[in-house]
Amino acid sequence: MDDGCRIACDYQPRAGAPVLVLSPSLGTSMALFDAQVAALSDRYSILRYDPRGHGGSDVPEGSYSLDRLGRDVLGLIDALEIERAHFAGVSLGGMTGQWLGYRAPERLLSLTLANTSAYMGPPSGWADRIAAVLDKGMEAMVAPVLERWFTAGFRAACPTDVSRVAAMLLSTAPQGYAGCSAAIRDMDLRPTAPLIAVPSLVIAGNQDPATPPEHAEFLVSAIPDARLVSLEAAHLSNVEQAALFNRTLRDFLERR
Repeated sequence: MDDGCRIACDYQPRAGAPVLVLSPSLGTSMALFDAQVAALSDRYSILRYDPRGHGGSDVPEGSYSLDRLGRDVLGLIDALEIERAHFAGVSLGGMTGQWLGYRAPERLLSLTLANTSAYMGPPSGWADRIAAVLDKGMEAMVAPVLERWFTAGFRAACPTDVSRVAAMLLSTAPQGYAGCSAAIRDMDLRPTAPLIAVPSLVIAGNQDPATPPEHAEFLVSAIPDARLVSLEAAHLSNVEQAALFNRTLRDFLERR
């Protein structure tokens, strides 16, 4: 990127196919989208990446901003000579997508915002989380985060999927988690949501305690002509309801 940060990515181009960019949640990596890649790579050139501070990307010191995370995406598609793309983001990825939706709509074919929010205050809660992860490491985060990310039924029925996400959390650098947490702490995208001028799909989990359904409802009410789909899931609906998520996303993209 323009500040020297290296962003890890996986680009699978398909001749003549539009590009779909996949942006993961806080504390995960591009592997979060394994099920989406398997389901959609027959129709789309898929670009997934690790946000700065996560996965195989560099881990700069200090706080990050949503502006910085958004410019990372623009730098990545510029480097790959991608003029326009569909963008789908989960949680933090959806926040990055909201930034792109009003700051760089000319680069987007469509926008999918899953299990995300325009504002996740109060900032003091994020300040406490940042202090905790920098002091105690990621191990202390795993159990409470997984309880919020998956319903109890899914945790019991699909332990392999839950363990895979737990491994992503544990492998995230505390500084990277804290840096991206600062971006969420300082974020308020409510005033700019009406400026998003891109065909938009909002996906909610009806049992999501992290970004509750009313957060999705706000986005749909604020973004012109946005569409809402609610899935029987908690926070990571693309994992917990992968087949329904994939069908919903494919239907939306094909209408574009």
